[in-house]
Amino acid sequence: MIEKLTKEAIQLLQELIATQSFSSEEDGTAAIIEKWFEKNEISFKRNNHNVYAFNKYFDTEKPTLLLNSHHDTVKPNSAYTRDPLNPEIIDGKLFGLGSNDAGGCLVSLIALFTYFYNHKDLKYNLIMVASAEEESSGQNGLNSMLPILPKIDVAIVGEPTLMQLAVAEKGLLVIDCIAHGKAGHAAHGLGDNSIYKAMEAIEWFRTYKFPKVSETLGEIKMTVTQINAGSQHNVIPAECHFVVDVRITDAYSNKEVLEIIKSHVEVEVKERSLRLNSSSIPKEHALVKAGIALGRETYGSPTLSDQAVLTCSSLKLGPGDSLRSHTADEFIYVNEIEEGIKIYIDLLTDVIV
Repeated sequence: MIEKLTKEAIQLLQELIATQSFSSEEDGTAAIIEKWFEKNEISFKRNNHNVYAFNKYFDTEKPTLLLNSHHDTVKPNSAYTRDPLNPEIIDGKLFGLGSNDAGGCLVSLIALFTYFYNHKDLKYNLIMVASAEEESSGQNGLNSMLPILPKIDVAIVGEPTLMQLAVAEKGLLVIDCIAHGKAGHAAHGLGDNSIYKAMEAIEWFRTYKFPKVSETLGEIKMTVTQINAGSQHNVIPAECHFVVDVRITDAYSNKEVLEIIKSHVEVEVKERSLRLNSSSIPKEHALVKAGIALGRETYGSPTLSDQAVLTCSSLKLGPGDSLRSHTADEFIYVNEIEEGIKIYIDLLTDVIV
């Protein structure tokens, strides 16, 4: 059964690659995923472009394990030399937009869910969510599914990790800052230069060290990424705008970090969102222990995924390499998918059977 599932999962990925599915435009790929469930006689539902299913013997008395990955993609960059929607296999590489991020993970998790769908007496319920709008952190992605789903106790989020165990993931806080001054003529030196005020705050962002350091994710990283001020050379600007990208560890919540920032800088600070928090799973959790027993290593991931919208413990794990994500001529090795499905099944067999 595993060999057949694996072959069909690779064919499913080829169908998905051949169907354009930019964030918020995933109708076609959602329909393809629906056909998989129909073919395998799996009851499913759809909410917007999110397709989801519960295992056949779902029991509300049992804890629930979420299996999640996304079927949207970014737009192909200008460096592509191949047709991004042509799912060719050459020398063991399956090329195509979304093959690595995160199509290989998605079809492997769908194969995993299909494998266990008809099993009785599992220790955990299983929910499979093929979600939309992950790449854009959109409002109609996994976050929109959480009010619909039963309580989730733990999750496996499929992202390319080379099938190593990402036991923690950094969150994201983007803040818009405005340094306020007073306009004046540069020749007279009158006014209050907002650029200088911004420079003081930027220096704080560059040098400040948060006291708590995460065991798996290290330090919080703050980076000023945009700045804008002034309209002409001889006018001291009244305002200087700049943007800060903050990558937050599991040692703090986004709200705690925002409060610390506001208490230290003398500029106006406005967050864009507080919902993309860091995430983690205890190393003592059965999923992590089972993964380690299978020879997998643990690490902390600097990249953001749909884990950010979950409040339960979650593990990021999937075939493919994160370094290939969003690159030109994206690909995943076919044997990575084959290995990924086997490891997923072995992992869950140890934990839920």
